[in-house]
Amino acid sequence: EELNESFTQKGSLTAHMRVHTGEKLFICNQCGKSFAHLTHLKDHMNIHTGEKQYKCSHCDKRFSRSTHLKKHKVVHTGEKPYTCDQCGKSFAQKGSLMTHMKVHTGEKLYSCNLCGKSLKCKYSLDGHMRGFNRSGDLKTHERIHIGVKPYKCSHCNKRFNKSTNLKSHERIHIGVKPYECSHCDKRFSVSSNLKTHERIHTGEKPYHCTACGKCFNRSSIIYRSSTFRSDAAFSSNLKQ
Repeated sequence: EELNESFTQKGSLTAHMRVHTGEKLFICNQCGKSFAHLTHLKDHMNIHTGEKQYKCSHCDKRFSRSTHLKKHKVVHTGEKPYTCDQCGKSFAQKGSLMTHMKVHTGEKLYSCNLCGKSLKCKYSLDGHMRGFNRSGDLKTHERIHIGVKPYKCSHCNKRFNKSTNLKSHERIHIGVKPYECSHCDKRFSVSSNLKTHERIHTGEKPYHCTACGKCFNRSSIIYRSSTFRSDAAFSSNLKQ
């Protein structure tokens, strides 16, 4: 689909085109993460410096990114403009609603064009695809299927199939927590833990138990719920 968006300056058009090309010229000299726009890099650098220049006008909380401040303000306003037309549940963010809707539809719209795997949300696909983009070929991804884990943690001997997974894991040992919750002051060493935590604030429960119909914010709770019900059913059969 072609867009007819116009810009007053050539530099603005050049920067905008990176959205389509995926080019990321601005690299963090602390962790190597790259960004398409300089402003995004500057916001990211606040994670390393600890600077929190964005202050909430409703309370004393400060944030390192303007987007985090915007998300936080919903705590004060209580606004949840995005409502599920299937169950009536409301969400503060459109992305949370879209993710939630897949609980009802079960659809997996995002497919990997390299291995054919289907995923429910773009966030999961992006994480999956990073395995290809960083390695430049299929070999890194294939380790998932054949079980090869060449990267070993020097602290606990745990092994990983990607160097990036090892790097994320090692933050647990050294205490680095670069991922900050936009709703409270909690920080996390792994981005997936932050995402799970933020569901406490947003109320999002994307995991649906097919046995009892309940929804949960973590997949592990479904497993425990299913195990409990299976054990209960087994005990009930023994008593009969």
